[in-house]
Amino acid sequence: MWYFPTIALVFHATIFCSESYTIRNPVSWAVTNDILEEEVGTASDEEVAPALLANNVGIWKQAYPPTVYGDRPEKPQPKTEKDLTHVSSSAARVFSYRMKALNPSAKPPPPPPHEETAKTARYITHYSDWGHLATISTQEKIKGLPFGNIFSVSDGPMDNSTGVPYFYVTPMDNTVSDLRNLPFASLTFSEAEGDFCREMVYDPEDPRCARLTLTGKMVAVETEELDFAREAMFSRHPVMKKWPVGHKWFFMKLVIEQVWLQDWLGGVSVIALDEYFKASPL
Repeated sequence: MWYFPTIALVFHATIFCSESYTIRNPVSWAVTNDILEEEVGTASDEEVAPALLANNVGIWKQAYPPTVYGDRPEKPQPKTEKDLTHVSSSAARVFSYRMKALNPSAKPPPPPPHEETAKTARYITHYSDWGHLATISTQEKIKGLPFGNIFSVSDGPMDNSTGVPYFYVTPMDNTVSDLRNLPFASLTFSEAEGDFCREMVYDPEDPRCARLTLTGKMVAVETEELDFAREAMFSRHPVMKKWPVGHKWFFMKLVIEQVWLQDWLGGVSVIALDEYFKASPL
């Protein structure tokens, strides 16, 4: 029988892991605020976040310090409502991003009737938190070919829609290199990002699951518009405020030249810019 040595090996690995290492898995350990601040108190958020995200290759991953775990009773005590609230809030600290100002987003209202194409386009732009940006690549192996990338976006705070997508980007991104060579791009959103298509059992490619493509020129935000761009992005994506400054983040926006929408069966709509900007999603 061979299972005895196998069990012994697993037991030995378990003891070894419990001291300082754990097997990699998609579950993150939640660390309380007090412990995390004590362990990394001398490091800035900019230093901590990249350090926690780097060197994560291989099957073994360094665990949190033993002080995180402490001595635990054999039978866990029932958690009070206060305890559960504390655990929930501490889970957001796993990468040391301070999320205290972030409240769960309210569910968007239902989309407008599909006949109201301009309003639908503005609705999708405003309630989308991210989109797919397509550029012409400058990468050596695919130079001159289309290249797509995902970006967080915002057309303004939740109570102030402009219809203009803003971005927070770094020169280190391949897409930004593409834009410096040729600043034109297409930004695509899908209603599949939210709950509507899933609730209606629409496949993302179903024309009734609306998709919107905005095409135009990507430009850096001018000084007089920086305050609004900052509010637009950080109110919707507050974690961005803690991204490493060494990456030289800056704000861009898409100056729209065409609005292309498919939101129903039987064809697509190319919406006039004045109609698009005159419509309101709110």
